[in-house]
Amino acid sequence: MTSAAMDFSQAKAERRNFQRVRVKIYGRFMLEDRSEHPCQVLDMSPGNVLLRADRIGQPGEKVIAYIDHIGRIEGVVTRTQADGFAMTIVASDRKKDKLAAQLTWLANKHELDLPEDRRHERIAPRNPISIMQLADGRQYQCRIIDLSLSGAAIEIDVRPALGTQVVLGTMRGQVVRHFEDGVAVEFAVIQRPESLEAEFSAGRDL
Repeated sequence: MTSAAMDFSQAKAERRNFQRVRVKIYGRFMLEDRSEHPCQVLDMSPGNVLLRADRIGQPGEKVIAYIDHIGRIEGVVTRTQADGFAMTIVASDRKKDKLAAQLTWLANKHELDLPEDRRHERIAPRNPISIMQLADGRQYQCRIIDLSLSGAAIEIDVRPALGTQVVLGTMRGQVVRHFEDGVAVEFAVIQRPESLEAEFSAGRDL
C-alpha cells in the first residue's frame, strides 16, 4: 500500500472513530480575510463540524470559530453546501478529548432535558472550584468544566472507577466517564436549574 493510500485509509478510520453529535448551538467564525460572521452548529465531532452560515468559506480556507459552550476551534473548510460548510478541527489529542467530553454532555442534555428546560442547555459556574467526596469520606478539590441538569464534567487529579458513587458539592452521582484531565459525573436525579445555581453560584455561559 502506498503512503498516500495509507494516509487516506488512516483518515477514513479516524473519521469513523469520531462520533458526530447533532446539536443546536451558535457562534461566530473568522475567515482568512479576517471578516467575522455568525453561524449555527448543525452537527459536530471532535474532528469536524458542520456550520450553517450566510457567508460560506471556500474549500481549503482556514477558519477560526468561537462556538458557544465549546470555545475556540480552528480548522480548514472541507466542503460547502447551499446554507453553510463543513470544516475539519485541527487540535491536539488532549483538546479532542475535551471536545469529546463537552459534546457528550451536550448530547445528553438534548436527550434528557424537558422542553421547558432547553434554555438551560449549559451552565458555567462563576466559581468553578468545588469538592468531590468519595463514599469512604476522602475529599478532593476539583474544577468544574461544565454543568448540565444531568451531570458535570470536572477536572480532577484522581480517576475513581466507573460507577463509583460520589458527591459533588451536595449533589450525589456516579462516575460515568474518564477523560485525560478528569471525569464526568452523572447526577442521581435530574436537577432543577435553580438547584444548580444555588449549589454552584452558576450563571449561563453566554
